[in-house]
Amino acid sequence: VPEVCINIVNYSMVEQMSLTSTEYEKGVNEFLKAGFTEIASDVIKPPRVAESPVSFECTVDDVIELGKQGGAGNLVLSRVQRIHINTNFLTEEDTIDTTKLDLVARMGENWYTRVTEDSLFEVPKPIRTKGIGIDALPVNIKTSQVLSANNLGRLGNVEELPSREEIEAVQNQLEVIGIMRSFAGDQRALKIHELAKSVLEDGNTKQALAILLSESL
Repeated sequence: VPEVCINIVNYSMVEQMSLTSTEYEKGVNEFLKAGFTEIASDVIKPPRVAESPVSFECTVDDVIELGKQGGAGNLVLSRVQRIHINTNFLTEEDTIDTTKLDLVARMGENWYTRVTEDSLFEVPKPIRTKGIGIDALPVNIKTSQVLSANNLGRLGNVEELPSREEIEAVQNQLEVIGIMRSFAGDQRALKIHELAKSVLEDGNTKQALAILLSESL
């Protein structure tokens, strides 16, 4: 069975990694050329890169040719047999600290992108159950002129629609009361959606959805 070791690259080693993409002659040791430390894997023959923050020892299930043209490449489907994680990149709870990894991703040509703490963002989603999906939202929410596609995606990630009690609770909030008393028709709907968008982007998804539903309760 073919084997492969996948070594994750972070910013501190990206220039060295770039050297390994050079078309050296057959038999040239790219570990030496790039200045990496070769370390034996546990369950596969290919060695690991000691400097890599995370390495995956894998067996290859399939190689799918993506085309005959130059640069088409292949899709390699690999099964992870063992994972190695540098403990310097773990939290106190022994989970990977994404902010410390400082990973890079390959773009086109000579371009890369760096995953820094400033560029990271989280998309919360239900873990134990499924989100209701955008299709479960009322039509007036799905066709909103205020809410963005990302806003709708966040709303579709809730596990269930707000209860009647939760909707009635937001109806008693001063901002909602003010909108209901001051506006009517399309203008009221616009203001409600603008308020809900603000609440949603502050991270209060269930409350935002309750505000949106309060208009029609």
